[in-house]
Amino acid sequence: MRRHLRGLDSLRALSGALLLLLSLGLQAVERPGSSAIATAHPAATVAGKETLALGGNAFDAAVAISAALAVVEPYGSGLGGGGFFLLRSADARYGFLDARERAPGAAHADLYRRDGQVQPALSRDGALAAAIPGLPTALVELAEHHGKLPLRDSLAPAIRLAREGFPVDRVYRDRATMRLAAMRDDAETARLFLADGTVPEEGALIRQPELAATLLALAQNGRDGFYTGPLAERLVAGVKAAGGIWTLQDLADYRTVNRQPIRVPLAEGRELISSPPPSAGGVALAQSLLMLQHLPWREAEPVQRTHLVVETLRRAYRDRGLLGDPDFVENPAARLLNPDYLQRLSRSIDPYHATPSSELPPAGTWKEGDHTTHFTVLDADGNAVSATLSINLPFGAAFTVPGTGVLLNDEMDDFAADLAGANAYGLTGSHANAIAAGKRPLSSMSPTFIDSPGELTSFGTPGGSRIPSMVLLSILQYLDGQPIASWPAVPRYHHQYLPDVIEHEPDTFSVKQVAELQARGYRLKKVERQYGNGQVLRWNKVSGEVEAASDPRGVGNSAVQANR
Repeated sequence: MRRHLRGLDSLRALSGALLLLLSLGLQAVERPGSSAIATAHPAATVAGKETLALGGNAFDAAVAISAALAVVEPYGSGLGGGGFFLLRSADARYGFLDARERAPGAAHADLYRRDGQVQPALSRDGALAAAIPGLPTALVELAEHHGKLPLRDSLAPAIRLAREGFPVDRVYRDRATMRLAAMRDDAETARLFLADGTVPEEGALIRQPELAATLLALAQNGRDGFYTGPLAERLVAGVKAAGGIWTLQDLADYRTVNRQPIRVPLAEGRELISSPPPSAGGVALAQSLLMLQHLPWREAEPVQRTHLVVETLRRAYRDRGLLGDPDFVENPAARLLNPDYLQRLSRSIDPYHATPSSELPPAGTWKEGDHTTHFTVLDADGNAVSATLSINLPFGAAFTVPGTGVLLNDEMDDFAADLAGANAYGLTGSHANAIAAGKRPLSSMSPTFIDSPGELTSFGTPGGSRIPSMVLLSILQYLDGQPIASWPAVPRYHHQYLPDVIEHEPDTFSVKQVAELQARGYRLKKVERQYGNGQVLRWNKVSGEVEAASDPRGVGNSAVQANR
């Protein structure tokens, strides 16, 4: 990687890592020698493998995977959306590419207010719900600044998928069923993604020739192929005709931001590298792990471990309402990660009883759409990407700009549209996340690495406000020495301060465990279905072994291949 990526925090940290290896009598290998990919869709994994086989690196593969997912997972990501890319170079430098969508220049705090009342549907469905996309320029920047291949080569698999089509699977049907009414309301979305106004049958082919043409324009003309010129004019005209507020200037002005990732030392020589604001997820994840280091979670029996994890999550999620777009608001991340502060929080945890959220100082909270996508890729040289992409609710705003194939996001619903009301999930917002022109909405997306002298691991998942808790549970599996297949498969539970309830998957707890948790003062809520779709990988720097795993809840898969 080139500029924007910084090295290890200090020579002291590097010396400590080397001393640890020496004390263990081990020697780290310089490069993996094999590559690994884990994505949420088999076609995206194939696209990544093809790109690596062409001589591309992990960043080229990330372009190919992202673009392929934009085609085959229109319910989770796309050119009309954005995302976060956590980057690692072969020499262990880290960077964070913020491609989160931005509010249009005409956006304001009362954008969705009509006759004195906020109308929630306006920030969920249709052109007015769409923020300015960031994914197209992120793909260009990854290719130009970090990749080895021409952009056209990395986009070729996605262009082929868009032209030739992909078969509908069970996940597509599930997501389309959830958003069927909104999709029917837009003729172009219904034409492309439904079958005579109904959810397509499994195996039906979805072809997107207009999206193929848009991807080709991006491949041939780079950033200008999307954000200026004829395609930009078509996008703006289509949005305005449907009641949106985009302008050509909004598109021309969009820029990704290179930020410094959250970097936190953990026990046993490990370092957490995760997402900074406008992600609230990295801070929550770091807080939870650092609090748990003060608590005996490893030796705890299952109910006691759940208790300790829930109480750390309760406190971490309480703090996330203080965060927002760092280009607009001052973020207290340093204070929230201060060791003394976190030690005080861990000491406030009763060893055996729930702490009612009402007894903690109040803070705003929120929840965003949970049907994003995640992937991770490692190449044979040690370059790696962990990325979470989104268009917010399934199929985004359910509005496709005619003639472009670009299905738009509804990320404007991730702002606090009504500071006295609620967003799509019934939770109050905060002033730090209020709508403003050019602002990025807060997110829970948390692509994450844990690096150490002995190994590199990568974690991430879609899932809205549940993302930090899911990533935390996966990391605890890793820290507990469990096999990699269990990291994304671990049964899930979640607490986010408000509402004061433990949400959990159907088979997470036994009847006895539920009763024991209730006796400790917890309220539990069993969700109707499993959630999340984690993708993970691991490089053992001592043995050279590389592993990857995909969540069994989804249709994705992982692949490891030796260097040729």
